[in-house]
Amino acid sequence: MTAAMELVDARGGGQGRFETGMPGVYLVRSFQTFIPVPNMYRPSLCVVFKGEKEILFGETTLNYREMECLVVSVEVPAIGRMVDASPERPYLGLTIEFDTAILRDVLQQLSDPPVPNSKLSACVFVGRVDEPLADCLTRLVRLMSNSAAIPVLFPAIMRELYYWLLNGPYGGELAKLAVPETHAERVARAINHIRDHFSQPLRVEQLADVAGMSPSSFHTHFKAMTSMTPVQYQKQLRLLEARRLMLSDAANVSEAAYQVGYESASQFSREYTRSFGTAPKRDVLNFRALMAQAVPR
Repeated sequence: MTAAMELVDARGGGQGRFETGMPGVYLVRSFQTFIPVPNMYRPSLCVVFKGEKEILFGETTLNYREMECLVVSVEVPAIGRMVDASPERPYLGLTIEFDTAILRDVLQQLSDPPVPNSKLSACVFVGRVDEPLADCLTRLVRLMSNSAAIPVLFPAIMRELYYWLLNGPYGGELAKLAVPETHAERVARAINHIRDHFSQPLRVEQLADVAGMSPSSFHTHFKAMTSMTPVQYQKQLRLLEARRLMLSDAANVSEAAYQVGYESASQFSREYTRSFGTAPKRDVLNFRALMAQAVPR
């Protein structure tokens, strides 16, 4: 994607995440293999133009390479890293966050809409970028350099993007996002509840009520989609928010632990180290050093 490389260079060059002038659409370039970075992945399409990326969520590890895509259908905590990136072979990728309202509107206009997949399946999966989708993405990238045209053409290109996704091999999975009362949509409601109350004690029975499912069915579908139990999911949310507090708000380890619901700073440090592979204070120092290297030049 020469146009994407040229846009990144025009925005200051270097590596990092680059705004595109389009809401929810970002370019990412990296010249090196960074340490794995934990983050919250929103429902989105993540496409690799050059290089390779690895993502770990729950007990599952996925790799996706050039002209492959990662589809995330519900909000999920995960750890991602670029693989073997270098100045000679940089990583270049595109992230497009899904707009469920537009996706639902496009789905309703299809004469032969895909049927939501009823099988138990993960909310994160890897697929190939087929020719119609690649053509649409090419025009989306080219549009980024024309700021005057973005307000006029961007909504139409996004509707086309959703059209090709819904009519492609993964349409049944994407339809789960847009059709109400699917198991995926119900689990997503419970995930929103966990996100809004992550610092409070968790009751699986309450989450099942939010999802409108029996506790056993809810637990089965939640684990299948996220590769985590609800308790593990809540723990990841707590750790990610604590990490944000330490990075953005300069909170110390104890302050961050108590703010996200831990009663013991030592327990927090143990679980943080077990999940992210590094003690909290050291992780913050490493990440700040990483960000200093990633600032566009």
